[in-house]
Amino acid sequence: MTVFKKTMLNLSFAVFGFSVVLVILAFAFMNSLYYEIKAVGLSNTAKTLMAAIGEDRITEIFTTNKNAPAPDISLPVSAAGAYRLTLIDPAGNVLWDSHVAGGHVNHIDREEITSALEGREGSIRRYSISTGTERIYCALPVFDKENKTIGVFRLSFAIPGFGVRVSSIILPFFIFAFILAAAAFCAIFAFSRSLSISFSRLVKIAQTGASLLSDPDAMEDDVVDFTGLEKALRAITGELNYRFEQARAEGCRLEAILNGMSEAVFAMDSNLVLHLVNPRARELFNLGQRDIHSLSLLEATHSTELEEAAKKALTGGKPLEIELTFHTGAEQYFQVFAAPLGASQPVGLNNGVVLVLQEITRLVKLERIRKDFVANVSHELRTPIQLIKGFSETVLDSLADANQRFDDSEAKEKIFHYMEIIRKNVDNMENLTNDLLVLAGLENDGSNIHNSKKQKLFSLLAEAVSLVELQAKRKQTEITINCPEDLEAKLYGSLIIQAMINLIDNGIKYSSQKSKIWVNARIENEELTLEVLDKGMGISSEHLERIFERFYRVDRARSREAGGTGLGLSIVRHIALLHGGKAEVESHAGEGSVFRIRIPHPQN
Repeated sequence: MTVFKKTMLNLSFAVFGFSVVLVILAFAFMNSLYYEIKAVGLSNTAKTLMAAIGEDRITEIFTTNKNAPAPDISLPVSAAGAYRLTLIDPAGNVLWDSHVAGGHVNHIDREEITSALEGREGSIRRYSISTGTERIYCALPVFDKENKTIGVFRLSFAIPGFGVRVSSIILPFFIFAFILAAAAFCAIFAFSRSLSISFSRLVKIAQTGASLLSDPDAMEDDVVDFTGLEKALRAITGELNYRFEQARAEGCRLEAILNGMSEAVFAMDSNLVLHLVNPRARELFNLGQRDIHSLSLLEATHSTELEEAAKKALTGGKPLEIELTFHTGAEQYFQVFAAPLGASQPVGLNNGVVLVLQEITRLVKLERIRKDFVANVSHELRTPIQLIKGFSETVLDSLADANQRFDDSEAKEKIFHYMEIIRKNVDNMENLTNDLLVLAGLENDGSNIHNSKKQKLFSLLAEAVSLVELQAKRKQTEITINCPEDLEAKLYGSLIIQAMINLIDNGIKYSSQKSKIWVNARIENEELTLEVLDKGMGISSEHLERIFERFYRVDRARSREAGGTGLGLSIVRHIALLHGGKAEVESHAGEGSVFRIRIPHPQN
């Protein structure tokens, strides 16, 4: 069924229903108006008739002995047939009735009688049992000379049936209603027809798109109000076509980018069912030309690690980054980036997730070569450095024992000076190689150290302080330990001692004579916090971000003079990372520094 036919049918039913309701309301109003007019007219007639009979005559009837013969009342000829007059005493007994001779029932319970006996005019419409017709009653009170109610003067009128009352006007009324309905139907037909033509044109525009913009009948609309709508629809159609072409071009560009990427890309829905895979991903996981739209991520990659990463990104609503190793013949290392689609929505309402796998096998191998190089060089340098150191000490000791062999005291002084320089630099080289070895071990994830175990922090801190006690005495530096004796944590004890030695040693080196250093340990917010606080020279704010980088020195000349290698704080940071924690610094130039190591320490 077309829109036009539906409109015609609905409007026809609406007109018919409206006409029926209008007729019913008109008849109801006419019926109500008829009763109201008749009631008012009956009241006026009763008062007129009561005046015509005479109040004295009516009073005499009610005051006469009840056993006296029925009174003789003559009604006017005009009222004799249409109206029924009834006289009723205060007890409800009928004294006289113009239409019914005898057998009257008591009327005390009649509503109009009750109102009249109370001194008010009563009027009501009801069915009369005695006459068998529906009548309108009007009752007037009758008063004596003392203004007391002595009876009721009631007049009633028979109401003809509804059909009888409207029979004279029903035919013209229906003729008028039919003409009105026909006129409304014709008007609706014409309007609906114009709407149908306009809608047909709009539908045609929507179906054929912007090609109708040059249609010669484009603006010849039967309904002027649809001209603006048609223009807007044509403009929207053109805009949609333009945007569709843009989206298609953008899709082609995106496809070209994905096809040219060296990274593997997977896009999937919230159930981890794939809907986009680029050629690099197909090649990496041997997917060939398989239809990926029916595959889940696990079925396509056979990697539970990738599936777990996608689930974490999907449920967490935040991007994440992990490293994975795939054993496909040779070891391959990948940096995996997982990001949820629609990350701005509430958690649990994301539409899917995207995985990007970037191969870092070459970088991992280069890093491994670099670490091996550092370790090998350190091992190769250690032996000759130790030999140089040993022989320089031997020469110095020999010169001290055989001073008498040298007659030239100035030459002897120079030899001692030069040998002292050799020994000092050899010490620096030894410290450097030792730090490089420690750093290489830490960068290999501590593979050369024992497993961590629960240890008392106080004993570890005390051991670290004892190992730097000689340097502290030289500068008369006081070291105070603040740590509960029963505080325990699961740690790599030797590494914690190494880290605390580095921090305390820095505090001693860069503090003035007779200074103080505090070594603190405590548990706060489920973290083990180790602190070394000094009142030394401090660090400017521009150096704080790079202070933990290897070989970075705030004051290079002073650091070398103090015997620093530039690796101490880098070792501290790696030790903190090995424990799953972090290293941080808080310092101001000229006000001292606070170095902290924070290590997770759950209470449960």
